[in-house]
Amino acid sequence: MSKPHILLARAVFPEIVDKLARHFHVAANQSDVVWTQAQLIEQLKGQHGAFTTGGDQIDAAVLAASPELRICANMAVGYNNFDLEAMTRAGVLGTNAPDVLTETTADFGFALLMATARRITESEHYLRAGRWTKWSYDLFAGADIHGATLGILGMGRIGQGIARRGAHGFGMKVVYHNRSQLASDVEADLNARYVSKQELLEVADHLVLVLPYSPSSHHAIGAAELASMKPTATLVNIARGGIVDDAALAQALRNKTIAAAGLDVFEGEPQLHPELLKASNVVLTPHIASASIPTRLAMANLAADNLIAFFTGQPLLTPLNPGVLTAGLTAQPSAPASRT
Repeated sequence: MSKPHILLARAVFPEIVDKLARHFHVAANQSDVVWTQAQLIEQLKGQHGAFTTGGDQIDAAVLAASPELRICANMAVGYNNFDLEAMTRAGVLGTNAPDVLTETTADFGFALLMATARRITESEHYLRAGRWTKWSYDLFAGADIHGATLGILGMGRIGQGIARRGAHGFGMKVVYHNRSQLASDVEADLNARYVSKQELLEVADHLVLVLPYSPSSHHAIGAAELASMKPTATLVNIARGGIVDDAALAQALRNKTIAAAGLDVFEGEPQLHPELLKASNVVLTPHIASASIPTRLAMANLAADNLIAFFTGQPLLTPLNPGVLTAGLTAQPSAPASRT
C-alpha cells in the first residue's frame, strides 16, 4: 500500500515537514498562503490527513468535498475551527495539542496582565513620540499587582497556571469562576476561592479570561459584564476571540468603565475592531500567547505524532472525538490517492 497523503495547511518548522515526509506523501504549504474555503477544498482533494491550525475551518462543506479525509490534527489547544459534530458524522477524527503550551501561555497571560496594569504600551508610545520632558508623581501611574485580587474566568490548566503565578509570585488573592469547582486541595494550593460569575466581575482587580470558546461562551463579557467591573479594574483575554464583545469593550475603554485591557485574541482576527486601535488604554498582541520556539515546536510535534500514530495503528495521543475509532474507521487508505 502506498503512503497516505497528508496536507500541511499552513507553514510549519522544516524539521516537522521532514519528519512527516518519512511516513507520508506531504503537500506542504511552506509559502504560508491563507487559503479561502474553496482553495482549502481544492488542496484537500486526494488527501487522507491534514495538519491544521486554528484558522483552518473544517466544516460540513469541506468534509463533504473531501471524502478521502480521515483525520485532522490541529496545532492548537483550541479547536473551534473544527465542526466536531460534522467531523464525527463524516467519520473524520480530530486531534488537538493541549498541555504542551500550558506554562508558556500562562507566562504570557501574566506578562499581558502586568503590561496592562502598569501601562507599559501606553508609556512606551509616549516616550518614543518624544513627549517625555520631565518626571511627575502621577506619570502613567497604574495599578498594583502584588496583593491585588486576581479574577480568573475559566480555571483549566492555563487558568491554574496563571493563578499559581499570582498567588505564589505576587501574593494575590485569587477568585475564579468555572463550569465546575476545583478540588479543595487544589484551591488551597492556589489560594483560590470559587465564586459566582457576578461576584467575580465585582471583586476582581485584574480579570483574566481563559475559558474555551463555544456558542455558550460567545460574548461572555459584554456591556453588562463590563459595567459590573470596578472602574479601576483591568481585563485580559488570552482565550479566544468572540468571548469578549469587542465593540462593547472599545466603548468601555473609551468611557473609562474599566481602566484598561490587554488582548491577544479578537473577534474576526486578524481583523480588529477599529475603535480598539484608537484606544490608548489597551495592550494589543497578535495571538502570540503560546509563541515561544520550544512550545510551538512541541505543538507541531504533537500534531505530527497524532497523524503518525493514526496511520501506523498506534493509540492517538489527544483525540477529540475518539468515538469515531470505535465506529470502525480504518486508518488505511483504500487506494492510492489521486493527485491533481
